[in-house]
Amino acid sequence: MFPVTEGKKLLVTGGAGFIGSTTCRLLIEAGHRVVNVDALTYAACLDSLVSIQDNPAYAFEQADICDFSLMARIFASHQPDAVLHLAAETHVDRSIDNSTVTIQTNIVGTHNLLRAAFEYWQTMKGAGRDRFRFLHVSTDEVFGSLSANGKFTEESAYRPNSPYSASKAAADHLVRAWRHTFGLPTILTNCSNNYGPCQFPEKLIPLMILNAIEGKPLPVYGAGDNVRDWLFVDDHVRALLLVLENGTLGETYNIGGAFECRNIDVVRMVCRLLDERLGGEPRERLIQFVQDRPGHDKRYAIDSSKIQRELGWRPRETFESGLIRTVEWYLANKNWWEAIRMRGYNGERLGLRAVVD
Repeated sequence: MFPVTEGKKLLVTGGAGFIGSTTCRLLIEAGHRVVNVDALTYAACLDSLVSIQDNPAYAFEQADICDFSLMARIFASHQPDAVLHLAAETHVDRSIDNSTVTIQTNIVGTHNLLRAAFEYWQTMKGAGRDRFRFLHVSTDEVFGSLSANGKFTEESAYRPNSPYSASKAAADHLVRAWRHTFGLPTILTNCSNNYGPCQFPEKLIPLMILNAIEGKPLPVYGAGDNVRDWLFVDDHVRALLLVLENGTLGETYNIGGAFECRNIDVVRMVCRLLDERLGGEPRERLIQFVQDRPGHDKRYAIDSSKIQRELGWRPRETFESGLIRTVEWYLANKNWWEAIRMRGYNGERLGLRAVVD
């Protein structure tokens, strides 16, 4: 067992990203010390960490996980009790436009982080070494696409269909290899689609919210009938902490929000919530069906029964309550997303390149 409740020093990679910043905030709130390691690429946002940036329990290291020597120095200087590895290039469309960056970060970066963590773990002594954990956070996209029935379980075969999901599948396999070959105490999680405050607006829900606020077109891929299982980000992070504390070494845990919904229905729900709060013409009139994403997976759905049964986790938010919280956060935090607009991302379509880099 890893007693997280005692207050530990936890190294979080990708801690300036969406899920990573939520992880850092909730860890600090729970009384832990956090070392945030982030390269500050395009989707990172230090504004998401303002509430904890001056907390003495929080430290930030701007560093690329692809730099092995730098990772080794960070482990040696901070001496964490565990690692939560969230750093990744996460956008499918960007992986289509530039697979090289995705492969470098998600595969090479994970490899270097595993090497650095293993070398550090080898130097540890006694109870600290016994309690050390490396928690690798992955995605349900590694399992490919589902038909109309069934759900992904921890035993589902890997069938990735995009450069992004292939890179995450490779990273998962590396984590398993470092467990079985070298004995590194690893645990792996695969989650469904996250949403919530502080999500970079290239993803469906924040893009639809911001475009609808600004009266811009709401681009929906294909017929909008692709189905996703939606997980509120705070629920995801609470699950990660439970896995870190009580999960079995070498095991995998699926984490899902237990709410499947077609993309077009998600967009309509966003429109309705904004109509109720802002008035004006119905925002559904802004919906535009556009060329589908290449290789677009039809359906994802997660079976979370293992983590529910073994660790007692269940999502606290329904999709409706989580979406309300998300919409209201973006309405109340215009400065946060306007700063992103100023940095150069204006919601443009990605992932349509005809030539692989």
